[in-house]
Amino acid sequence: QVQLVESGGGLVQAGGSLRLSCAASGSIGSITFMGWYRQAPGKQRELVESIIVGSITTYADYVKGRFTISRDNAKNTVYLQMNSLKPEDTAVYYCAAIIRGTYYWGQGTQVTVSS
Repeated sequence: QVQLVESGGGLVQAGGSLRLSCAASGSIGSITFMGWYRQAPGKQRELVESIIVGSITTYADYVKGRFTISRDNAKNTVYLQMNSLKPEDTAVYYCAAIIRGTYYWGQGTQVTVSS
């Protein structure tokens, strides 16, 4: 059984920073993809930033220069450093991973940015 456990969400003022963490546990083997999605109220879930085999990353335009994804392979953990946060970044952030061809999701962590 694979589990993704997120942490690091919370309430922050505009311009502030948060760091999200997502640790994968269980029968993992090789993780080919890890990423962060977010879903704001009334909106579809969208990809924020991802990292695949090696260190190839993709990111949404609206986080360019503000968010950075990184991965610790030894700990099976992915991080999302979020700087210069804006109220429109308010959402539930979900960690995702592709492990042995199967897509897994974390439970989500709330990020709220006040103006």
